[in-house]
Amino acid sequence: MINDEDERFNSELDEWRKLPVFKQALVILHLVEHIIEGIHLDDPHPSTHYKLRLYERYTRQMMENALLIPSEIATADSTDLYDHKMENATIIRKAAKEIIADSKGLQASGYKEAEYLELLYDAVEEFRPLFAKWVQSFSTKNFIIDRWGLFNPPGVSYDDPVDTMSFDSKSFLRDLEDDWDDGDDDDLI
Repeated sequence: MINDEDERFNSELDEWRKLPVFKQALVILHLVEHIIEGIHLDDPHPSTHYKLRLYERYTRQMMENALLIPSEIATADSTDLYDHKMENATIIRKAAKEIIADSKGLQASGYKEAEYLELLYDAVEEFRPLFAKWVQSFSTKNFIIDRWGLFNPPGVSYDDPVDTMSFDSKSFLRDLEDDWDDGDDDDLI
């Protein structure tokens, strides 16, 4: 029984790895890694101290955002809830825009390898329409009303009554409890 569940989990895991938007996110990550590897942050010369601190700041933020994008894609793909998917999409969009802003800051502080930054800009630009198509594929059928009003499907308002929600938390908890009760504890030993 556990092998069947492991197999199902692994096949689901592989699904988001196959998404074009995820593959392009990895291209962005690898480009950011390459840019960072080319910068030497250990120059002891005092006149470069300020520039090195700027490089360190920009590259740290670029790496954090480059790591965040594929992670958020996987997270969004693992849920059926529209509002959760949109929340993750917002984080992804912000991270991609910050990578560009930080790379421009890096260039303004004296980074000389402009061709690598151009490759990064191009990769983010290739990511953008893939991302937009991926977001358009989100189903609006399953959602929990976002009472903040940011991530509701079209036509759903933050102040709509609870009975308009498509997500039935009682049914979800009941199914979860049934799944737990159906488990054969002998498989765990």
